[in-house]
Amino acid sequence: MSMTRRRALAAGGAAAVAGLTKPLAKPAIAANEPILIGYLPALTGPSSSTGIGINRGTQLAVQEINDGGGINGRKIELITRDTQSDPTKAVNGAAELTRGQKVSVVFGPLNSGESLAVVPLLARTNTPQVHPCWVDSLTDPKKYPMCFRNAPTNQQIGAAANRYVVDVLKHEKVAVISDTTGYGTASVNAYVPMLKAKGAEVVYQGNVDAANPDLKPELLRMQSAGAEAIMPWSVNAGFLSRIINTRGDMGWDVPIVGQTTLGSGQTKALLEKPEYWAKVYPNNFRPVCYSSGGKLTDRTRDFLDRLKSAKIDMSDTLLWWIALGYDSPRMIADAMKAVGPEPEQIVGYLNKLKGFPGVYGDISFTPEQHDGYPDDEVVMVEANSLKDGAFNLAPGYSA
Repeated sequence: MSMTRRRALAAGGAAAVAGLTKPLAKPAIAANEPILIGYLPALTGPSSSTGIGINRGTQLAVQEINDGGGINGRKIELITRDTQSDPTKAVNGAAELTRGQKVSVVFGPLNSGESLAVVPLLARTNTPQVHPCWVDSLTDPKKYPMCFRNAPTNQQIGAAANRYVVDVLKHEKVAVISDTTGYGTASVNAYVPMLKAKGAEVVYQGNVDAANPDLKPELLRMQSAGAEAIMPWSVNAGFLSRIINTRGDMGWDVPIVGQTTLGSGQTKALLEKPEYWAKVYPNNFRPVCYSSGGKLTDRTRDFLDRLKSAKIDMSDTLLWWIALGYDSPRMIADAMKAVGPEPEQIVGYLNKLKGFPGVYGDISFTPEQHDGYPDDEVVMVEANSLKDGAFNLAPGYSA
C-alpha cells in the first residue's frame, strides 16, 4: 500500500512520541574535561600574609599534578576568588564558586575570620571543604559533615604557646593582645582561660584595631601591670611588627610569644632594628623546623630543593605556609584519584584518611574527628633564626 501524506505525518509523529518516551541518556563527561576546584585565598588586604605564602605552594602543586597527567587523565582547574581579607567578599566568592562555577570541592578560606562566615554557607550547599583555619568552632562533623581542617586548632596552638610561657620560660604574669578580626578575638577568648587554668595571671587583655599606628599606650599598660611576657594573636604583619618595635624602643626586655606571623619575612621587613627580633617566639611546626643539628627532614629538604628549582620566593613568607598550600591540592587530588570527584565520595574518602604524608605534617581524619593535625607537631621557634622560611626550635625543646 502506498504511503499517503497524512499517513507519513502520522507515522512520523508516532515515532517522535515514541522517542520522547524513551529515557534520555545522561551526557557523558568528556574524558579531558577539567575538574573544577574552588580556592578562596586572601591574596590582598591586611590579613594576606598567610594567603600569599600558601598560594605559592598551591600553584606549584596544581602545576605538578597537571604536568603528571592530572586526575585520571583530567586536569585540575583552580577557580580562584581573592577574599581580600574580607569576610563579606569571602562569602560572595564562595557563593559564586558553588552556584555559578559548581566546583567539586573548595580549599579555603585561609583565614579564620573569613571561614567563620563561609563554613555555614558551604555546609548548606553540601560542598566538601578543606581549610587550614584554627578557630575551634570551624569544624564539627555533626554540624558541618563535609568540612575538614588540615591544620591545628586554636586549642592546639594555644596549648603550645601557653605551655612555653608558663612551663618553660616560667612566667606567670602575661599580657594577651590581638587585633579585632574574628580570628584575633576568638584567640584571646580561647587562650585567656587556658592560661588561667595553668595558674598564670593575665594582667592585661585587649583587642586593638590592627591599623592603630601607636601601640605604645597599650604596651605601657602591660608594663605597668607587671607583665613578664607578651602574647600577641594576629596574622597582620604590620600590627605584630609595631608590637615588636615598640617593645624595642621602650627597652623592655620581655619575651613575645604567639602567632606564627611574628616570624614571617613580612614582619622582619617592618622591624626598625634587626636586634628587635630577639626573644620573639612564634608558633611553628616540627616537620618544617631545623633539628638541633641544623637539618631538616629528608621530606622537607627535598621539598625545599624543589621550591628553589622552581624559583619560588621564600624571603617574605614561611615554609609551613608554602608546604600547607602544596599539601592541600595533593590531598584533594589523591581523594579524587581514588574515588572520583563527586562530593559524597570525596567526604567518604577523607573520613577514612590515615597519615597523609604531607610536608607540613601527616594528616588523618575519622567520621567523628575532622581536625587532622597531630598535637606533638605544634612547637615554638626562634624568630631570628629564620632561614629559607624555616626556624630553629625555641630554647627548651629537644630535637
